[in-house]
Amino acid sequence: MTQALNSEAYAEQLQQKIQYIESLFAQFALPALEVFDSPASGFRMRAEFKIWHEGTRADYAMYRQGEYKKPYTIKEFPQGYATIGRLMPPLLEAINNSELLRRKLFQVEFLTTLSGEALVTLIYHKKLDEQWRLQAERLQQQLNIKLIGRSRKQKLVLSEDFVTETLSVNDRLYHYQQIESSFTQPNARVCEKMLSWAVGKSENLGGDLLELYCGNGNFTLPLSQNFNRVVATELAKSSVNSAQYNLALNQIDNVSLARMSSEEFSQALDKVRPFRRLSHIDLDAHNFSTIFVDPPRAGLDPHTTEICQRFENILYISCNPDTLKRDLQELTKSHSIQAFALFDQFPFTHHIECGALLQRR
Repeated sequence: MTQALNSEAYAEQLQQKIQYIESLFAQFALPALEVFDSPASGFRMRAEFKIWHEGTRADYAMYRQGEYKKPYTIKEFPQGYATIGRLMPPLLEAINNSELLRRKLFQVEFLTTLSGEALVTLIYHKKLDEQWRLQAERLQQQLNIKLIGRSRKQKLVLSEDFVTETLSVNDRLYHYQQIESSFTQPNARVCEKMLSWAVGKSENLGGDLLELYCGNGNFTLPLSQNFNRVVATELAKSSVNSAQYNLALNQIDNVSLARMSSEEFSQALDKVRPFRRLSHIDLDAHNFSTIFVDPPRAGLDPHTTEICQRFENILYISCNPDTLKRDLQELTKSHSIQAFALFDQFPFTHHIECGALLQRR
């Protein structure tokens, strides 16, 4: 595995992705494709491993899809950020030296930051008691990490259940609370490039911004500098709370958050029905020039696609080229593609992240 993660192999797989994207979107006569690469190793800020028990020994393990009875033990994980690689051996040694920590442990999750902060979650098929807590607290101190224990209907947070990431976007620093078990971008270096690209493409668009699927404010924070006001929506309550926390942490005061789905917000924009969750925002007072969307793999629903077409500018980040192609077939009836980018968030996998800026014809 280590030998496969080298610069030559990485360049080859990236070229294959470039060719695939250029072929997939050939019908749109794209502008010059902007390509943003990843480090060839050490690119994953989070990772999860199953635990395989053999006698009194526990090891990290993974399973190939469809081969759930045949584990592959993991001795090293070169895809992981340096902090993950540093923590894996001493954490496993501590687990194997303690029957209490090892027994019925079935999964370990790592969440790390570029500054070296680490949160580790140990997940069990048993109830965690005070004796487990005492041993886990010693382990937390020994490894200088944040530690969480989970089992069915149980979550024991020994210090904090989040890390704070700092990303550099066009030489400006943004700080993000990233909560355990909530979605965060797995490749911080490529995330910085995505954010910088989006900020650069929206620099002169002016007016106000509407953002759907804002998550913890990953794009919201840096994009806010380019617009007078921002309205951002997100359905997951934990993500909305993190977004509010991150706005305060970064002293950004021109963003209004609404906890609702894109479908609900579309209904509100169309005045189909009022929403109490929007009572603090006067949509009619906003001068929206731009909509920013970063949808799930399913892409945009038809009504949200229609809503997007009402805006002068559309910034679209996609984690699924197939649904992006489908959505662009509709969006390009009213808008033209001004910029298109490939972000290699997931090296050595088939996954590809894309970005597109569209403007009304």
